[in-house]
Amino acid sequence: MFALPTFWAQATGSEALVAANNAWMLVCSALVLFMTAPGLAMFYGGLVRRKNVLSVMMQCIFLMGLLTIVWGVIGYSLCFGGSNPFFGSLDHIFLRGVTRTYDEASSGIITPMYPGNAEPVIPLMTFALFQGMFFIITPALICGAFAERMKFSATVAFLLAWSLLIYCPLAHWVWGGGILAYGGDNSILGGALDFAGGTVVHISSGVSALVAALMVGPRMGHRREPMPPHNLTYTALGAAMLWVGWFGFNAGSGLAADGLASSAFCATHFSAAGGAVMWAAIEWLQRGKPTVLGASSGAVAGLVCITPAAGYVGPMAAIGMGLLAGAVCYWGCAWLKQRCGYDDALDAFGVHGLGGTLGAVLTGVFATRNINNLKGGGAPIGWIDGEISLVLAQIVAVTITYVLAIVGSFVILKVIDLTIGLRAHAEDEQKGLDVTQHGEEGYIFL
Repeated sequence: MFALPTFWAQATGSEALVAANNAWMLVCSALVLFMTAPGLAMFYGGLVRRKNVLSVMMQCIFLMGLLTIVWGVIGYSLCFGGSNPFFGSLDHIFLRGVTRTYDEASSGIITPMYPGNAEPVIPLMTFALFQGMFFIITPALICGAFAERMKFSATVAFLLAWSLLIYCPLAHWVWGGGILAYGGDNSILGGALDFAGGTVVHISSGVSALVAALMVGPRMGHRREPMPPHNLTYTALGAAMLWVGWFGFNAGSGLAADGLASSAFCATHFSAAGGAVMWAAIEWLQRGKPTVLGASSGAVAGLVCITPAAGYVGPMAAIGMGLLAGAVCYWGCAWLKQRCGYDDALDAFGVHGLGGTLGAVLTGVFATRNINNLKGGGAPIGWIDGEISLVLAQIVAVTITYVLAIVGSFVILKVIDLTIGLRAHAEDEQKGLDVTQHGEEGYIFL
């Protein structure tokens, strides 16, 4: 028999609970970071042509470094500082007051973020780390829309400005007690539910990705030359990594190792399964063959859709949401994009924009007191409980997110285009961004 560590031997009640929650949340933080690289880096890297694989991976890895620093210096404070319903404060600049120890009087109270979880559960530093991983991956998702043609310098400038001017205000509105916070005193229509980032992460990035794709313009040879993915093995493995990492993304968003984490974990897994099966089934029916790319894309679509609802819906509703996401996102990528002619290279809008929108609205439909008793006393929450007002609140939140993402992204991109320029030179694009932007090649053939 082995002896328990001293802390565990002495810990009682709330101390042991905080330690367990903290361990779980640190694991979840690592899982969310794992989603950016290697997960997203491989998923996107396999979808581009061979000459651009390193440029996509560089975007993911560089953002992991740059946005970590920005988050610590000012990003966290802009998202979660102060009580103004519209803007965060500089109260936590340079992570001031973000303690590593659990303090019920200050560092552990995360009440505004997740309704129904009002008890202090983890040290504030752990919370800041967890949220910082969301701050990293969200702008990285946008890179898929303008892959293979935007200059690296313009990419960095755009995503840095986007993170501070669009992500931070939106996160403050939804999770920091702002105008979209559910049940908040300053909320519009009582606020909206967004458990892990339907509006904050997926709609904002997906819609901004579409704006970027339109403003940068299509790739050279778009719709005239074949541009197949160069390595679907990377993409399939990247999708699998995203699927696993998403458990940290969603199941960690209750901030505790409890039954709600189990429910969110289950909903996440079931929705991903529904998305993968539906997308592949549609291909099978329409083309006679289901594809690895389709199943991988469908799984991600299901994961995107369940994100805002993970802590509020049951497993059967999650399957339904995943099936719907697979169908809707397939339509967006296979029909809408072709009909409208825009070059969303890696379907950032088709999967994240449309999937996030669907998920946010369906959260208002399927959120139930049987999973999360938000209002106490068994009061109804979503339409499935007989309360339709939440659906309207979700639509309002989606609309506000669209407006912020469209207007904000357009202004940022326009300023960058007028100063340093958005697009790589035609010759550089033809040679590939790996060599012209980074002086490296992903593959050397002797």
